[in-house]
Amino acid sequence: MTALIDVILPVFIVIGFGYLVTWRGMLSESAIDGVMRFAQNFAVPVLLARSIGRLDLGASYDPGLMLSFYSGALTSFVIGIAAARRLFGRSGPDCVAIGFACMFSNSLLLGVPITERAYGADALAGNFAIISIHSPLLYTVGIVAMEAVRSHGSGAGLGRVGLNALVGVLRTPLVIGIMAGFAIQLFQLTAGRDLPVPVWAAMDMMATAALPTALFGLGGVLFRYRPEGDMKAIAMVSGLSLLVHPAIAYGMGRWVFDLDTALLRSAVLTAAMAPGVNAYLFANIYSVAKRVAASSVLLATAGSILTVWVWIAILP
Repeated sequence: MTALIDVILPVFIVIGFGYLVTWRGMLSESAIDGVMRFAQNFAVPVLLARSIGRLDLGASYDPGLMLSFYSGALTSFVIGIAAARRLFGRSGPDCVAIGFACMFSNSLLLGVPITERAYGADALAGNFAIISIHSPLLYTVGIVAMEAVRSHGSGAGLGRVGLNALVGVLRTPLVIGIMAGFAIQLFQLTAGRDLPVPVWAAMDMMATAALPTALFGLGGVLFRYRPEGDMKAIAMVSGLSLLVHPAIAYGMGRWVFDLDTALLRSAVLTAAMAPGVNAYLFANIYSVAKRVAASSVLLATAGSILTVWVWIAILP
């Protein structure tokens, strides 16, 4: 119960505050959109650039960590697509969007603050290692699958599909922030010196604003996504996101790769997060399965209050 109160609830109180403010009309939808644009397009990319720029790459990029997390993500993606097709009879593009929601956990806006509150800032190295390839890898998987499904029978070649995927990924602000972090690493390695202190100080200021702003804005955005129909598909997405993905990460991390405690915590808690708003944005880009994606973000986020508590209790 202490973990629920001290670790998880503060994060969801900030989300709830954003939800309440939007519900009561204290901020307009356009104002919430502005908050989220600032967070997602500027503050969060700076947070990623700063965190990856300071990351000890050799110590953080453990193959077992990556395989534990991403095996669960990709398995959830495949199961989500198959179930959407076989059980719910959805179209090919709908199936890909639903599968994307199953695998794209909210690794940054929920995973980082919950892990930090549970285990401290020093426990985040594994989180940021996962996050550094999270958007590039999973967006690439999702876009390639979507473009392949959409181009089926059109005669479009694999090269065209791959180009569309690459362009889509490289234009994502989070990916730009990640690439900036690796550019900082390269600069420090080749120049043999750190970035100037004022640059780090400015990045620290932006990064400090990133998570609270994003969580507040997330609450405002979730107010729009009222659950309407498709409850079986939404329940499937929530189950894969909150239970199956972290269970695979836990099993592989503990019994296959024997991860140390810090990396196991990062893998499982990151996997245990609800689908992020990016799941809806992906569906919105292609105008498919938007209701399932949006409602899954809302209901799984609410449900994760209890499931994350359980995973924290299970973890060493």
